[in-house]
Amino acid sequence: MSKFKKKKSGDLPAINTASLPDIVFMLLFFFMVATVMRENTLMIENRLPFADQVEKLDKKDLIMYIYAGKPSKRYQKTYGSEARIQLNDKFASVSEIQQFIYSERESKREELIPYLTTALKVDRETNMGLVSDIKQELRKAEALKINYTTVKGAANQNIK
Repeated sequence: MSKFKKKKSGDLPAINTASLPDIVFMLLFFFMVATVMRENTLMIENRLPFADQVEKLDKKDLIMYIYAGKPSKRYQKTYGSEARIQLNDKFASVSEIQQFIYSERESKREELIPYLTTALKVDRETNMGLVSDIKQELRKAEALKINYTTVKGAANQNIK
């Protein structure tokens, strides 16, 4: 009789899957915490103009966005093809900008209010009269920190 037993087969032992649910839930929680949800649904055409001197804003939570441009094809039947203003997820008139600024200020902590910036994301085809009206309303609401959002590139690319 032999003292050593022969291997029955060359199969690998089964993988232990006992900790697999823990790993899956850990990954799930990580992605739930780390994922940023989109804040606004864009309802306008927004092809930003080009600029050659661009700075990136650091704190995105201190920025209030005002969009201006023609409604996208999905909304043109309802709202027409004239340039419009979008505040959060709805179309608005120029007179509603002050109330939008006040409500955004109320949603922030008091010590952050002086650092709030209004970012204008205006389509390159938008009439400058609408931008002037927006700026007048921002002055009335004392929102004097304005940022014009652009795309980095040569400024002469804006001319057709």
